[in-house]
Amino acid sequence: MLSEESAALIRATLPAVAGALDEITTRFYATMFRDRPELLDGMFNRGNQASGAQRRALAGSIAGFATALLADPDARPDAILDRIAHKHAAVGVTDDQYTIVHKYLFGAIAEVLGDAVTPEVAGAWDEVYWLMAGALIGREARLYQDAGVVPGEVWRTWTVVERREETPDVVSFLVRPADGEPAPRARAGQYVSVRVRLSDGVHQLRQYTLSSDPGGDLRRITVKRVAGVAGDPDGEVSGLLHAQVRAGDELTLSAPFGDVFLDDAADAGKPVVLVSAGIGCTPMTGILAHLAALGTARPVLVLHADRSPADHALRTETRDLVGRLPGGRAEFWYERPGAEEPGARAGLMDLAGIELPEDATVFLCGPLPFMREVRGQLLRAGVPARHIRYEVFGPDLWLPGPTA
Repeated sequence: MLSEESAALIRATLPAVAGALDEITTRFYATMFRDRPELLDGMFNRGNQASGAQRRALAGSIAGFATALLADPDARPDAILDRIAHKHAAVGVTDDQYTIVHKYLFGAIAEVLGDAVTPEVAGAWDEVYWLMAGALIGREARLYQDAGVVPGEVWRTWTVVERREETPDVVSFLVRPADGEPAPRARAGQYVSVRVRLSDGVHQLRQYTLSSDPGGDLRRITVKRVAGVAGDPDGEVSGLLHAQVRAGDELTLSAPFGDVFLDDAADAGKPVVLVSAGIGCTPMTGILAHLAALGTARPVLVLHADRSPADHALRTETRDLVGRLPGGRAEFWYERPGAEEPGARAGLMDLAGIELPEDATVFLCGPLPFMREVRGQLLRAGVPARHIRYEVFGPDLWLPGPTA
């Protein structure tokens, strides 16, 4: 609970802090990595550091949490906290690292804002920080407990059983635990972190969705080769996986995490709508495979948009899985339609004329512009915002409101 005194100070200083957050987080990361370079080796994504995506996500989460507290001092904004906690658990964040972050973050705030940061203002923002950190620490402890791992020790070696080229820039890896022990429990739609050592000796982590039914000891990840745009570098980890990893090799994977998944109990019997674009199809294929394995009779609608049938990863598998479901149907949109999918629609996804099942749980994944547009279409079609669950690949730079 945020105290009344601190709430007044946060309300008065939030515009100044929010306006300077980009500079604050830039200085924060630069100073922390200078003093603690080991954190960049195997903890932080240096591609997101280079592009600025990580600092924008941090700034957005701080401002979002503070704003939520001002609206309701007793609030615990679950949408923000749950997503961050799962991301943190997937890279092995531990309690002590919150103290490290606090030191460098508040040092950056003091440097950027100078005399405006009085002891009283610093104390108020300190209260906000530890309310957020405390809530995350509690959530992460439960996630580690549920996963059956020691906090921070989430890693396990897996053997690549099969490598399959899906499209020219997408490859799948089928893996099983190298130690022969059972695979950890996973839910359809969740992701794992992959930890690799790059040519310069630095370890880097990336998250990839489990793209097959997670019910057995064989798991699959499907990786798109990331090409840099607008001066951003190519994806280091995806490039290494595409170029070097073959059947028989070993990969280091985390336990499964992710707050967007099909809940077999809470979602039982409800219609399911799976909406995706590009490589956003991967969690949808995992959910679809799980539903097929269950032999569900519930209505399942798959909606996917892509550049062309040849670019649509897991397209044939998706069609096959839909065909196994008595209530399954699929609609595809392609910017460049092809003979492989004669019934597909041309252009970008347009839900006009698409019959959406009532009271459905909707899963949404793809590029941010796509998700913003299609979420708006879903809301205008009468789908309640609380029924739409979305997954963002990489730092979450989108916190949608209840109606937009």
